[in-house]
Amino acid sequence: MHGDVDLGHTVAGWTGTTIAVIGFCVAGFGVVLVSGAVIAAGIVTIGVAAFITWALHLAGWGKPTGPRPADQWDWRVKDMAARRGHPDCLGCRMAGRRATRATEVGEPALEAASA
Repeated sequence: MHGDVDLGHTVAGWTGTTIAVIGFCVAGFGVVLVSGAVIAAGIVTIGVAAFITWALHLAGWGKPTGPRPADQWDWRVKDMAARRGHPDCLGCRMAGRRATRATEVGEPALEAASA
């Protein structure tokens, strides 16, 4: 139906999305109830979803930016390159993992000058 494309379905993506949807539902229910505490609980749940998604991405259950090889399209495939970090990935940079494009294609990496 979708053709030959990498839709990016990952454990990190599905888990984070599910928790975030629950958080949005709780916050919406808080709006209907006019309850600041319930709205706050929903917002906290959305924050937890972001943190869990990030942690799962760093553990290898996410995916790098861009399309993956066809044999890695299944959502249960763990990304073994996540420990080095993904080039151009904000989540990896926030964790202190700075990969360059050269490391991804197997060439020697150039160390980035730390500021």
